[in-house]
Amino acid sequence: MGETEAHVRTGGRRRPARQRLLEAAARRFYADGVAATGIDTITAEAGVAKMSLYNNFASKADLVRAYLDARHEEWLGLYRARLEHADGPREGVLAVFDAYADHAAFTYERGFRGCGLLNAAAELPAGDEGRAMVRAHKEEVERLIAGHLAELLPGRADEARETAEHLAFLLEGAMARAGLEGDDERLRRARSLAVALLDRL
Repeated sequence: MGETEAHVRTGGRRRPARQRLLEAAARRFYADGVAATGIDTITAEAGVAKMSLYNNFASKADLVRAYLDARHEEWLGLYRARLEHADGPREGVLAVFDAYADHAAFTYERGFRGCGLLNAAAELPAGDEGRAMVRAHKEEVERLIAGHLAELLPGRADEARETAEHLAFLLEGAMARAGLEGDDERLRRARSLAVALLDRL
């Protein structure tokens, strides 16, 4: 489906302006960066008037926060889909890695550039609410890993927490390298390393 077709119609019905604006912002922020993407670019791609943006978002900063929240929810959806097929806590840990790989496998206009949340956070000033949102996402990912490990290692709470931190660092490092290299090879390697670590527990 062509880009114009994709963001104007779904199932024969015009999508709400807010949804089209968020989808356009997601494409442009990921491909071009938050700072480099102006309101005019987003409204033009969404096919809406500038006033429509301000009817849905108080400011560009508000749109950026909505984008970050949407990316968070998108990742959670991938994780939950993987978790449905996970058989036990060990597979639950690997579901986190697989959800990251699923995100990397999406089709991106200018190729895979790593974690969209971290990319955006890198452009935001210290103290910005958007950075706090990204931090909360990364902390939630680590908590999910820790929850699976707590099940896998009953009575070994400290080891479960330390291993969760180790795996979260492994995952984030792999994501950064994958973004620089433009493919998911590092994520697949990180999953293999995670499997080896889990097998030693």
